[in-house]
Amino acid sequence: MQRGAKAGKKTLITHAGRDPHANHGVVNPPVYHASTILKPSLDALEASRKPDFTGFRYGRRGTPTTRSFEEAVAELYGVESAVAVSSGLAAICCAILSQVSAGDHILITDNVYFPTRKFAGGFLERFGVEATFFDPMKPEDLAELIRPETKVVYLEAPGTMTFEVCDVPALASIAHEQGATVIMDNTWATALYFDAFGHGVDIVVEAVTKYICGHSDVMMGVIVSKDAQAAAIRDTVFMQGNCSGPDDLYLAQRGLRTMAVRLAENERNALALAKWLSERPEVDRVLHPALPSCPGHEIWKRDFTGASGLFSFLLKPLSRAALAAFLDGLEYYGMGASWGGYESLILPGDPAAARTVTTWNEPGQLLRIHAGLEDVTDLKADLDAGFERIAALA
Repeated sequence: MQRGAKAGKKTLITHAGRDPHANHGVVNPPVYHASTILKPSLDALEASRKPDFTGFRYGRRGTPTTRSFEEAVAELYGVESAVAVSSGLAAICCAILSQVSAGDHILITDNVYFPTRKFAGGFLERFGVEATFFDPMKPEDLAELIRPETKVVYLEAPGTMTFEVCDVPALASIAHEQGATVIMDNTWATALYFDAFGHGVDIVVEAVTKYICGHSDVMMGVIVSKDAQAAAIRDTVFMQGNCSGPDDLYLAQRGLRTMAVRLAENERNALALAKWLSERPEVDRVLHPALPSCPGHEIWKRDFTGASGLFSFLLKPLSRAALAAFLDGLEYYGMGASWGGYESLILPGDPAAARTVTTWNEPGQLLRIHAGLEDVTDLKADLDAGFERIAALA
């Protein structure tokens, strides 16, 4: 059900994709577990096989549960189409594949999510699609690297691990001048904090696993687009047999309803931690887009309306034993991949291992934090105790 064009994001999150009075007044859309979907007549069966059919014909191609979630996400972004897939990486891969063929070329930011880089070099290359990486902080590099056969410019803002914020509108303008499609991973900011389509992006991918779901219990992705790209995306997803399960779709839609309040708390906790860490003598610097010390901070201020709970900080050089003492004794920070859930996480990273164009020569250890929904005083105290363990080994 489409809401008023002037409805705020929090209102859309609450109401989009729901039509209780079409479902006996039940507030939440029901969960349809379905593979076979029957048709009452030959005419209806044949109609369901036509390209313009908009109903339901097989579970893998979607059910009312699927549509409720997809409509909600599309409405939140203010565009026509969203397609749910099995993971964030599936969203990335399907979005790119929908726009390229053998002989084409794509450009990817050098600070991209590592599995995206691996997909480009390990899969696309095998099928004749060439990928070139570029410095996202230098739009002039993109202008020099783009070719007539460049079909996609792939962006991520801020960048993975190091959180630089590139100039998305400038990069999109260069791409569009050459007829390339701009795809952006908007998982960090979500539709709440960055209007990707308003800043020149053509296709958005998000890992629903992260903030949309928000509870660390779902693997899902979503591809969002305008009508111009929608058919190619949906065909690519269908041809690969990619789909999301009904229970995951239900959990993702339930998570979506509370994303605004969760993300605001993630933002507050992360910013408080980032400012506190920037004053610690053990910390070399903090990489958080809302801090002036972060590359692209002015662009973040101009284009974004908020920050999420994910950022990094760089420790001054220390031994592995000291790093282990710091990490192993933490009480409230889990050590594991992913982020976007209600709990805090910490993860060591090495940007140098995931760059080919830009360089990372910092001697200290990079640690990525996801600030969860705990009391920030407890999160600070936990880190403080970790710093004391480092000092004890000095």
